[in-house]
Amino acid sequence: MNLKQTITEIVDKHLPDESHFVVDVLISPGGPKQKLSVLIDADGGLKIDTCARVSRAVGEELEAKELIENAYVLEVSSPGIDHPLTSLRQYRKNIGRSLKITLEEGGHLEGQLVSADSSSITLKVKQKEKGKKATEQEMPIALEQIKKSIVLVSFK
Repeated sequence: MNLKQTITEIVDKHLPDESHFVVDVLISPGGPKQKLSVLIDADGGLKIDTCARVSRAVGEELEAKELIENAYVLEVSSPGIDHPLTSLRQYRKNIGRSLKITLEEGGHLEGQLVSADSSSITLKVKQKEKGKKATEQEMPIALEQIKKSIVLVSFK
């Protein structure tokens, strides 16, 4: 098992309940101070107190097991809006929100996320034809066709 998998299992063990989940563990290359960024989320929203508790527990376990030889900085936070969606659970959490999708073939789509299942998502996309009023159309997109998905922020 590699370091990323080991840290992911440690983090998962210290999450408060089943509504919380690990999004990603990012490990910077070695150097004088290695950086470990642990991204967690929750179905109902993540509280800063939870990040602090998980950070303390994970830090203590990493030190006790001596998994990292050099000095390091541990950061536990939510992924933030600029971090791409990577799991089905994140897609489901964001149903009703607008997404910008980059497709593997190179195109882009923007629309409201309507549904998500284990193989695809459905976006409500506005179609504008010249001289006609824009219409909305639901468009299924297979997950393997998606290169990157970002939640769009609305200030309306």
